[in-house]
Amino acid sequence: EAMDKVILHVDMDAFYASVEALDKPEYRGVPLLVGGAGARGVVAAASYEARAFGCHSAQPMAVALRRCPNATVVAPRMARYREVSTSVFEIFKSFTPLIEPLSIDEAFLDVTDSRSLFGDGENIARQIRAGVYEGVGLTCSIGVSAVKFIAKLASAHQKPDGLTVVERGSEQAFLDPLPVNKLWGVGPKTHAKLREINVHTVR
Repeated sequence: EAMDKVILHVDMDAFYASVEALDKPEYRGVPLLVGGAGARGVVAAASYEARAFGCHSAQPMAVALRRCPNATVVAPRMARYREVSTSVFEIFKSFTPLIEPLSIDEAFLDVTDSRSLFGDGENIARQIRAGVYEGVGLTCSIGVSAVKFIAKLASAHQKPDGLTVVERGSEQAFLDPLPVNKLWGVGPKTHAKLREINVHTVR
């Protein structure tokens, strides 16, 4: 029964950029863009320092550099990111075998049956965050809910290094004030259509 489930959505914070800063201390605390540096280059990841200038993943590198001319640009090292990802997922596996990866840096974890060993969803989330930080040296953000959809929204709620628990029964209160474009699956085109009909929040 879905109502008894406890689902975590774990999302690594600015994963590629964070791995670069982990490996090279001179990249820590500075605006960092991971991606192709050429005229057609695209940002694969932006550190939170770069995001403050309006840089983000999937943006043309030229646009990102106009917004943040002082950013450091580094080429992606996918083999290294996969290696770190494997270590992170090993930590997940120590809490539950029920893991649904969404990408190299995020996954759903069903911890429903892990509670007898590790405590409630919030406790498990705290232990996973501590395990990832101690084991790998990176931060992640976790959403806790009875359903995947809400857990995914909750993990983005207090990034970076966040933990958001949406208790059973409080889902509607959590959703109501959110801007509609926070909903998983509402992209720029749908968002524009919703704005046209004056729909701005989930409520």
